[in-house]
Amino acid sequence: MNRAFRTFLSIAATAAITGNFFIGSISANPSYARLGTMADNPAPAEAKETPEAPKPPEKRTPKIQIAILLDTSGSMDGLIDQARSQLWRVVNTFAKAKQDGVAPVLEVALYEYGNDGIAAAEGHVRMVCALTTDLDKVSEQLFKLTTNGGEEYCGTVIQKAVNGLQWSTERDDYKAIFIAGNEPFTQGTVNYVDSCKLSIGKGIMVNTIHCGSEEEGIQGKWKDAALLADGSFMSINANAQVVSIASPYDDEIVKLSQQMNKTYIPYGKEGKDAANRQEEQDKNADAAGQGADVNRAASKASQNYRNDSWDLVDKIDIDKIKVEDIKKEDLPEELRKLSNEDLTKYIDKKREERNEIKKQLEELNKKRDSHVAEERKKMADKGEKTLDEAMVKTVKDQAAKKNIKTD
Repeated sequence: MNRAFRTFLSIAATAAITGNFFIGSISANPSYARLGTMADNPAPAEAKETPEAPKPPEKRTPKIQIAILLDTSGSMDGLIDQARSQLWRVVNTFAKAKQDGVAPVLEVALYEYGNDGIAAAEGHVRMVCALTTDLDKVSEQLFKLTTNGGEEYCGTVIQKAVNGLQWSTERDDYKAIFIAGNEPFTQGTVNYVDSCKLSIGKGIMVNTIHCGSEEEGIQGKWKDAALLADGSFMSINANAQVVSIASPYDDEIVKLSQQMNKTYIPYGKEGKDAANRQEEQDKNADAAGQGADVNRAASKASQNYRNDSWDLVDKIDIDKIKVEDIKKEDLPEELRKLSNEDLTKYIDKKREERNEIKKQLEELNKKRDSHVAEERKKMADKGEKTLDEAMVKTVKDQAAKKNIKTD
């Protein structure tokens, strides 16, 4: 056996021994098993992603819906004046309203009835304003109302309000009709009993405000109508002067309210007209007296004064639209050439100005409320009950039953 062959045998033997040792080691040591073939040892499965925790459902936005039904027959001028001057006080009842921590949306509708200027075929009833969040429109229409002697059909106007408005179907929303007048509830071809049952069947309470003595109201079935629809019965003097207490803060509050108008950016077809309406309702409130201008100013600083239908700041904040989605032709002419970036800066500036004014108004209104409360304590006689007093107490009590906190 030559040297070359012996060398070959030696190498082969060494390789065989080494190979056996390595194979044995794989069997004995599981860590080596991972060195096998891909077929014997498939790749580990990809790690599963941890699923995101489900987001809590967004809380539903509650609604407060109020329909005001006013008798505009010839004897009701005093009632209309009270409604005009005290609309904003009633609205302010819900300035800080919350249901389970969520601010409700306030909608107001307006009907007139008992006016000869409205066709008999319509039951002398007219929808003046459908349920809306645009409170300036409601105010505008209130100041357009005129009285004219006629037939007051309470059952008819309630039926039309129940069937003609877009009422919420949610049980937890506050829905109420306030009907004010002075003639018996029994007039007309539509039975008030049926109308009131129809109303409460849809979760809409009927509150009756009789303009006259309590006894006359009871005899005229105003109290009976309220009981049928889980509402409240009240009697007021439609010709009484609303008790209004001035404060040292009133002039500054009204001034800030006027300054706030400059923070609005009208857009779209309604923009210019709506901005003019805002100014006009400031003037109407001032002319109405009885603290209407101060109450309106407080309303404008509250969550209930929203103008997303015509104001760009509210549109972006409430409807969550983007600046780039705004059509240039919908903007005021002086803003149409701005880039999206510059327009955003302009909108942000107006929002900041408005928020600062609201903050100042809130502080002044707190001081005013304290002053008025102290002055009321000193008054031995607050005067006869008026429309605003009747409505404010009722809406607070009834809203509380829907878990809507107003204070």
